[in-house]
Amino acid sequence: MARRSVSTRRLLAPLALAQFICSFAGSNMNVMINDISHDLDTTVTGVQTAITLFLLIMAVLMIPCSKLTDRWGRKRCFLGGLALYGIGALVSAVSPGLGVLILGNSVLEGVGTAFLIPPVYILATLAFTDVTSRARAFGVISGMGGIGAAAGPLIGGIITTGISWRVAFLFQAVVVATIIVLARPLDDPLPADPQRPFDGVGAILSAVGMFCVVFGILQADQDTVLMIVFLTLGIGFLLGFFVYIRRRERAGREPLLSTELFRNRISNLGLATQNVQWLLLMGVSFVVSVFLQTVRDFSAIKTGVIFTAATVGVLVSSLAAERLAKRHAQRTLIRAGFVVTITGIGLLLAFVGASDNVWAFVPGLLLIGLGLGVMLTPSVNMVQSSFPEQKQGEISGLSRSVSNLGSTFGTAIAGTILVSDLASGNQSYVLAMVTLAALALLGLWAALLLPADTSRHSGTAELSPATGTPL
Repeated sequence: MARRSVSTRRLLAPLALAQFICSFAGSNMNVMINDISHDLDTTVTGVQTAITLFLLIMAVLMIPCSKLTDRWGRKRCFLGGLALYGIGALVSAVSPGLGVLILGNSVLEGVGTAFLIPPVYILATLAFTDVTSRARAFGVISGMGGIGAAAGPLIGGIITTGISWRVAFLFQAVVVATIIVLARPLDDPLPADPQRPFDGVGAILSAVGMFCVVFGILQADQDTVLMIVFLTLGIGFLLGFFVYIRRRERAGREPLLSTELFRNRISNLGLATQNVQWLLLMGVSFVVSVFLQTVRDFSAIKTGVIFTAATVGVLVSSLAAERLAKRHAQRTLIRAGFVVTITGIGLLLAFVGASDNVWAFVPGLLLIGLGLGVMLTPSVNMVQSSFPEQKQGEISGLSRSVSNLGSTFGTAIAGTILVSDLASGNQSYVLAMVTLAALALLGLWAALLLPADTSRHSGTAELSPATGTPL
């Protein structure tokens, strides 16, 4: 038993740490906005573009890269993605301008993340075959992802204020090097299949479609006509993608994504909740960070310290994930998470409008952290467990793409409202937070549609509330 525990820790350590650093990278730049914009002679919108592009590149490439893990092997893609990510972090650390920062952070780190994240969930799914152990593994990995996103502002703020924002990227490079060392003993349970077909046309159609949709959202405060054009193009490309993969599947050729993935009700609703969860996490992080730095004139470290409340919330609920999974159904945890998160957003609106005290942000951020931490794990477990082993590459890529697309939407939608001319100061903050609250209600609606017994739809057993064992 002790030997198995050590083996489990050795497997989970690099996987969880990889999810941590990728989530950290998506949020730590939020508290560096003023420092980066001054140092690189750019604007808040310029830094927002870099952050959004990083998240967008992850989202659009996650599905193609997950398919390539079948051809090249999961461990090889994991290590190769880490190496590319590390190079991107080093380039970002020495960037003389916004263009080089986008190359290092948005492009190289974004592509590296797209390669390394799908193997994290595929390897965990293949290594932990029973419901209880898989829930525990996903709890650790997803919890570290949530902690990384929530702790990003704090760690980034400390490094930026104490040394320089450039050192935050060096920190990422050091963590990546550590993961590579820890990952060397990992075994790939499935052999690579170099002859596995790859749907290049489908990859291009899906990537262009998602890119156009997000780029259109970013134009909302600058050019309404351009926004409509790109949103229309994006929707058109995505519709073309679904028509194309359906025809390819009917012709007996392997598509980028099997249409079977979209016929599972449990998975579809789980993906919807995942998307909204990460939208809320990244949206709240960006909005509050920008508001504190540009309106309240807070330093990077002061902004990061305030976000400690959200970090503590995610940490506490993530550590309790296994215990909660034994006592409550997955859909119950997801629903409760959304209710707590919406309450937290309400407190951010109520307390901040009524007081200029810095502690006014703490109760809301704490509840948001608790709510998101409660539902991250069951959403991932519900989606991954809805499909058999041979579909894990596809569903892992789709799941991560949907989550990262949520992060992208959070930064793009809320950030665009925050820096637009629709309002200013407290009013822009309120408008952005109200928008996030409305989107959280959509997530709750999806959670309410989840059926009581997921085992009848997904082929996996629901945990017994009393014992945590499969029913």
